[in-house]
Amino acid sequence: MTRRAFAWALYDWANSAFPTVVSTFVIAAYFTQGIAPDPVTGQAQWGWMQTLAGLTIAILAPILGAVADAGGRRRLMLLWCTVICAVATAALWFARPEPGFALFALAAVGLATIAFEIGTVFYNSMLPQVASPTETGRVSGLAWGLGYAGGLCCLALCLALVLPEKAPFGLDRAASEPVRAAALIVAVWMLGFGWPVLFALPDPPPRDRPGWAIAARAGLAEVWALVRSLPSSPALARFMIARLFYTDGLNTLFAFGAIFVAGVYGLSFVEIMVFGIALNVTAGLGAAGFGLIEDRIGSRTTILVALSGVALFGTGLLLASGTLAFWLLALPLGIFVGPAQAASRSLMVRMAPSDQVSTHFGLFALSGRVTGFLGPAALAMVTEITSSQCAGMATVIVFLVVGGAILAGMRET
Repeated sequence: MTRRAFAWALYDWANSAFPTVVSTFVIAAYFTQGIAPDPVTGQAQWGWMQTLAGLTIAILAPILGAVADAGGRRRLMLLWCTVICAVATAALWFARPEPGFALFALAAVGLATIAFEIGTVFYNSMLPQVASPTETGRVSGLAWGLGYAGGLCCLALCLALVLPEKAPFGLDRAASEPVRAAALIVAVWMLGFGWPVLFALPDPPPRDRPGWAIAARAGLAEVWALVRSLPSSPALARFMIARLFYTDGLNTLFAFGAIFVAGVYGLSFVEIMVFGIALNVTAGLGAAGFGLIEDRIGSRTTILVALSGVALFGTGLLLASGTLAFWLLALPLGIFVGPAQAASRSLMVRMAPSDQVSTHFGLFALSGRVTGFLGPAALAMVTEITSSQCAGMATVIVFLVVGGAILAGMRET
């Protein structure tokens, strides 16, 4: 891996702390168990917040991606998104364990989620600048594996705050300050490790870039032209439709995984964090391992194998009971999570023209978010109707299977 590729991949290490600690394992569980009135209400409220964030991302991502292509401002826009995400995450320190802070916590996580997801549009679109077409799958997969390692290390730091019986630095355990301090660690982590890509892959000089108004008009025209061209690009259209479903399922799984295991399997905060570390190990190994063979077997095949693995072990978790069964099913599931995402990224790079990469990744984000409200909404609705977290999580499997079935009919060129 070249220095430029490593600098690019290091951003995966930096920003993976957010979905690992905030969206999945620590803050999500803290919200449902510490802030919301009860876990079921918390899961539903978290679902509606993710729904609103998903709709916002679906609207903004393709437009801003096209503006970045037309204006040559990928690095600048990535910087803005990173800073906004970090600041909104740090604000969670002020979310005390009281129902009155629920709206504040949801607003902070929602804003951070929007900035995080839109930032990935600009970050992913830089992949062709650091990897040749024959190395795209390997670099993408190894970077995703590095991201899991980064999430693991950041989660371990958070565990060092939560685990001791006497909280360090005089943090008040009764006020959940050790858990809230995890948000500060994530913010510092993102800013501390996210800067190398900004130096390694600079934007064109200002004199070579059009103004914002010109870039916006050109970007909107590019988005419209790309959408109009989809009927004549059946492979791209099928891929985008498939992502509507399987990414919705994966995002919902990440957003509600910790909430589910806390409520159904009774894991404590510390046990959830230990599980998060173990899952990051298997997920990182899976992403890196599949990345080494993806360029040979194809991105489409990699995605299908990964989705099948997640659906199989996920179904087992819904049907099983007991701590032993949980660990035997949850850890292998992690092996297949990373490859589904990393291979999707490299497949998009292979399908996008070199001068429209950010626009295509904007559409890529759109396909993962335009129906992004359906997964959390379906989960929230089923959870409320059945008063069952298992029934709510079963909707994830449906999205994965539907997306995989649509992708299976696509021919990778």
